[in-house]
Formats: sequence, structure tokens, C-alpha cells
Amino acid sequence: MFFRRRKTLDSTPITRDETPFPTRLSPRSPNEAIKPTAAPPPPERPVRERGGLVATISGLLTFSVVLAIGAMIGLTLFQRQIHEPGPLPADKVVVIPTRSGTSEIAEILRREGVIGHTGLFEFAARFGGRPPLKAGEYNFKARASISDAIDTVTTGRQVQHAITFPEGLTSEQIVARLNENDVLTGEIGEIPGEGSLLPDTYKFERGATRQQIVNLMKAKQKEVLNQIWQRRSAEVPVRTPAEMVTLASIVEKETGRADERPRVAGVFVNRLNKRMKLQSDPTIVYGLVGGRGTLGRGILRSEIERATPYNTYVIEGLPPGPIANPGRAALEAVANPSRTKDLYFVADGTGGHTFADSLEGHQRNVAKWRAVERARQNPAAPDAGNVDKVEPPADPNAAPGRASAYAPGTNVAFDGQPGSPRPKAFDASEGTKLDPLKNKTYDLNSAKSVPVLKELPGRP
Repeated sequence: MFFRRRKTLDSTPITRDETPFPTRLSPRSPNEAIKPTAAPPPPERPVRERGGLVATISGLLTFSVVLAIGAMIGLTLFQRQIHEPGPLPADKVVVIPTRSGTSEIAEILRREGVIGHTGLFEFAARFGGRPPLKAGEYNFKARASISDAIDTVTTGRQVQHAITFPEGLTSEQIVARLNENDVLTGEIGEIPGEGSLLPDTYKFERGATRQQIVNLMKAKQKEVLNQIWQRRSAEVPVRTPAEMVTLASIVEKETGRADERPRVAGVFVNRLNKRMKLQSDPTIVYGLVGGRGTLGRGILRSEIERATPYNTYVIEGLPPGPIANPGRAALEAVANPSRTKDLYFVADGTGGHTFADSLEGHQRNVAKWRAVERARQNPAAPDAGNVDKVEPPADPNAAPGRASAYAPGTNVAFDGQPGSPRPKAFDASEGTKLDPLKNKTYDLNSAKSVPVLKELPGRP
């Protein structure tokens, strides 16, 4: 069987395209080979353009980072500068007036040499997160940094001043000391009651008022008096705290020695219990000049006998009120006095006193004191240094039986008569240049300096 070959259009064999996609056949020349056609590239994804908000945020973040780095560097340099030692060569006290602003304070500190840069001080004070600056008086340490200076002014720890009132001052004398202090301000309305103030050392800041100190002294006195009154001895013949203050003021003026106060208090307690007159010399003085100062001379015989509300040589019992402001120790001595039989005491020439429980013993002690006085006046006398051999005077009236006698004899015998010896100060120190309290005194020989008195008995 014969088969007829189909006739093709072209005798060139058809080759298979190796590409996965079918290719379109096109008529080619007999000698041209069919070449594969390259596949088209994949479609490109569209690129999104960032919006304006995103770009702004990104820029701000970048700027913030740069700014933070710069701020850290600046803060480090700033902290280093404000902590560097300042120009002040030594400690110095500077007063910052009230109502001073930050700029004014910075200028004051620069002028006083505490700081060298007012701008750094102001910036640190305003933006350093510290408390506000306070006016006052401050002590700046040598080489204090700006930071130290700010701490000093913001903490408010001002310079502490102190004023001391010795025991035994009268209220009028205390007010005089307050008025003489130029750090305190203001005036005192009225003289406080005698015995209402507690002598002590009080601290205060510049700008405090004198009345504030008075109020503090009153408050302390009430506090101390209440405490001592609660633990007083039942044998003390005082009925009220006010009476205890009165007796303590007498003890305070009689002796300045702490070891003698309880014994002196015991003498007056014994005399009160025996209904004897107290016979205290300082009460005579207070009856003459009040709280305005010490007598400044010896007590006259006529003044011992002169009746005043405070003269315990005339009145019985306690005077109507205190003769000074007693301290804590004198109050304690009266609340718990020594238990002795002593009824008298006299100066012994050494700053203390000699005690006796009888008039005879007291007279012997008085005679010894007179010998001490004579020895001081005439060291060349035969018996100047031998006071133990001095006999008591034959005339008992020559040595009165006084509870206290600083300088009996010549200081009570003088009565202003021609030829009489000049009086000696009844106290070895009070009212003289040796007075440790430096109390103001009055010269009763000069009318210009004498307190208002109706008469000066015993004077020519």
C-alpha cells in the first residue's frame, strides 16, 4: 500500500521554542533561523512617597536627639561651673535685706566677693529646682561655690546672735541691756514685773525684736518656776510660787557663789520659821533705788533704820515682791535649802561667807572680817595677817546681829556727821568697777545722777 507524503509549505523543520510561553511564528527566510524572543520584565511595584507629617516627625526626632546631646554637654559644663570654688578668701557674714529679689541678691553677693558671676547664680537660683531665696544674715564659708551660696540663702540658717543676762539683774537693768543691743529691733512697751524674767543666754537672729526676747524670758521663767515649785520641800515656808521667787531674789543678791546658795537660803528659811526678821542688806538698797541700779556706796545707819516696804530690817517676813530676777540655781536653792541651824552669815574676805548659828559666833566672824579689812587698809599692822587672834568686841551693839553683813562696823556707823569715816561699799564688788555684772550705779553725792528720792537721810 502506498502512502502519499503530505506536501508542506516549507521544508524547513519546525523547532520547538524552549520558552515557557508560546511564540508567534512569523514567516522567515529559508536561511534565517528562528530566534527566541525575550520575555517581558516583571511589572515594577509603585514607590510610595512619604507624606509631610512623617517627614516632620522624623526631622523633629533627629533634632531632639541632637538637642538632648547638646543639653547634656551644656548641663555638665554648667554643673561644673556652679560647683567650682568661689573667690571668697575667708568666711564672711553678709546681710540680705528683706524684699530683695534674685538679681539684687546676686549683685550683693558679687559685691561682697562671695560669687564672681551673677548670671550663673541667677540661672541656678531660678531654674535649679531649689527653694526660694530668703532674706537674712548668713555666714558664707571661704571658697564657697555658687551652689553653696544658693544652699546657704535658701535653707534660712541665719547667723545666731546671743545676749546674756546674769542672775540678779533687775527688770529695768535687763531692759537697758536689750536697748543697748544694736542687732535687736523694736521697743519694749513697759518694764516687765520684777522677778518675771529668767536670766540666761538667749539666741536670736538679726531682725528679732526686743519684745520677743522679753516674751521668751517670761515664758522660760514660768516653765522653770512651775517645774521647781512641783518638787519643792514641804518645810520651806513659802505659800505661793511668787513668794518663792521673792525669797530666791534675796538669795541671788546675797551671794554669787553656786555652792553657797542652798546654805544662804537655809539661813533665811530658818529665820522665817523662827519669825525673825530677814535683815538682808540688798533689800535696803532696793527700797532706796528700786530697780534702777545699785547704791554705789555703803549703807548708812539711818538707811538701815529707815522704813520702806522692802527694808527687811524693819518689816517682818518677806518684802512685797522680788528685788531682782533670780536664776534657776537660786530658785532650786530656795525650793530645797540646806538643812542647818545657821541664822547669820558674814563675808569672809575671799568672795564667800562665814556662817553661824548663834549671835556670839556671828560676832566672832564679824570681828574676823573687820581684821581682814584692817589688814587690807594697813598691811604693815602687827596683827594684819593673824585674824584668828582677833577677839569679838566687848560692846555687843558694835556688831549688830544682822543676818547678812558684808562690811559691818564702819559702813553702818557713818551717819553723815563731820569727822565720821567714809562708808565702804557694803558689797566687795557690787556697784564698783569690779562688779562682774557691770550694773549701772548711782552716785548719791551727785544730784544729777541720783534716782528720784524724797530725801537722802544721813547726808549733810
